[in-house]
Amino acid sequence: MKKHLENDQGSPNFLIPLYIFYFCLFLQRQEVMPQQRKTKSWTELKQAGNECFKTGQYGEAVNLYSQVIKVLEKSREEFSADLAIVYSNRAASYLKDGNCTACVKDCDMSLELSPFNVKSLLRRAAAYEAVEQYRNAYVDYRTVLQIDCNVTAAQDGTHRMTKALTEADGPSWREKLPPIPSVPVSVREKFATQSAANVKQHISAANQNGIKQTNKPALSSEDIKKGQNFKEEGNALVKKGDYRKAIDKYTQSLQHNPTEVTTYTNRALCYLSVKQFQEAISDCDKALMIDSGNIKALYRRAQAHKELKNIKAFVEDLQSLLKVEPNNTAALKLLQEVQKK
Repeated sequence: MKKHLENDQGSPNFLIPLYIFYFCLFLQRQEVMPQQRKTKSWTELKQAGNECFKTGQYGEAVNLYSQVIKVLEKSREEFSADLAIVYSNRAASYLKDGNCTACVKDCDMSLELSPFNVKSLLRRAAAYEAVEQYRNAYVDYRTVLQIDCNVTAAQDGTHRMTKALTEADGPSWREKLPPIPSVPVSVREKFATQSAANVKQHISAANQNGIKQTNKPALSSEDIKKGQNFKEEGNALVKKGDYRKAIDKYTQSLQHNPTEVTTYTNRALCYLSVKQFQEAISDCDKALMIDSGNIKALYRRAQAHKELKNIKAFVEDLQSLLKVEPNNTAALKLLQEVQKK
């Protein structure tokens, strides 16, 4: 009887169907699990790509971002903002991997979806610079500075490109540049508003963690508008020759927007006109902190130094100016006058 109930290996025959059942269930689960892994949402894929980028796995990040792009391109209009970010992120991965051509292409796509995106402009500028397309890089860096003149990467990039183009093309290098797009005021205002919101969020998070913040909030769109209005009033007064009233208007403008380079250089001109030379130097210093290659700031500071008989500082400013713009006739003439004396 025992021989009839057991198989050759000694296992009861009634367990065989049970083994087969569990084995089939195991195979079924193996087929289902990969399908479950493939159903990750695009947001999860994007986050995974971000994590890979942070850990230096740029090739894997490109792969994950490409999957996200494939999904979002099916609903391009609905997800245009998200798609612009993912293209920009993939561009950053390509840039880190040294694939500058792919980086530029992705930045083009990102900027088509989200014009004047600062990160995409900076990444494309860096890619152009890496392949020695200095004119295109200069245009992108200068475009960023129109949006926010405090972006250090754009300031430094502009100076590097100015030097490289001067060496390559000579004094007339500006004439060979592609057109620099004019950034609408609405874009600047939107960027300022977003920056202010980001700063507030950062301060709130820091306060929750007991960290003291000393940074001032970013400018609001209202501040930019008021600053621009006061500046235009100052410009109108300068045309009339009323420099002291113009100084007051520029001062009011800077109270609302202390990041506008031309307001400092305009007020410096007024200070020169009313013989307040030290104040003119101070305004030029502030302008040059924002844009170290600013021609007007260097020239007007040189004029102020000349009036105060600071000859060494005067010559240094003119020499710095001529490095940026070697054929500046006003600077050359002023320098020659001092050298003759």
